[in-house]
Amino acid sequence: MTMLNIENIHVAINGIPILRGVSFKLEAGKTTTLIGRNGAGKTTTLRAFMGLLPMQSGSVTLKGENIGITPAYKRAHQGIGYAPEDRRLVPEFTVEDNILLPSLALGLSVDERASRLEEIYELMPSLAVMRKRPGGGVSGGQGKMVALGRALMIARYALVLDEPFQGLAPALALEYARTLGKVRNKRPDLALLVTESSPDLLGEIADYTLQIERGEIQ
Repeated sequence: MTMLNIENIHVAINGIPILRGVSFKLEAGKTTTLIGRNGAGKTTTLRAFMGLLPMQSGSVTLKGENIGITPAYKRAHQGIGYAPEDRRLVPEFTVEDNILLPSLALGLSVDERASRLEEIYELMPSLAVMRKRPGGGVSGGQGKMVALGRALMIARYALVLDEPFQGLAPALALEYARTLGKVRNKRPDLALLVTESSPDLLGEIADYTLQIERGEIQ
């Protein structure tokens, strides 16, 4: 079943074409990897279909519904969790508050927030250990784990991760990969999209692999 369909996206920044007709589908229960060197268009692709960059043309549909014309904040309401490459944690908030932030924005009940948080701590026990630590006091690698937890709070249909393994120490990269495996088992219908520069990091978890070069899917 197609969960998310990206069709013929064109994006230009400052008049310079960046994406040239990018199209692909995310299937329910499948992991798709988008591979490309730095500057190939991976992050721009994610930002475009997440509504963070304007599209010149193209469409984005979630379960058959056109969401490309809705504001970016609606993606959370629509059940798409997004962990950007730069994490974007609120440094003054605790780790737990950073994880809970999107659920508060969605107005979820206390019980629902607690249930989702419990699931995330079950998937990532390391987050429970540092839950009271300020977001500005975690390492870059730990911050990526926090960003993953935050994305999982709202990822009902799709989970989108931008270069999650970049800069991770080997032990933390292994923990992250194991967590993705647990997510697959816990949420078997979730569509997962992961971008990376190197295919070697994602070969074992990918159901489908896409290559992007100069803003085009090869």
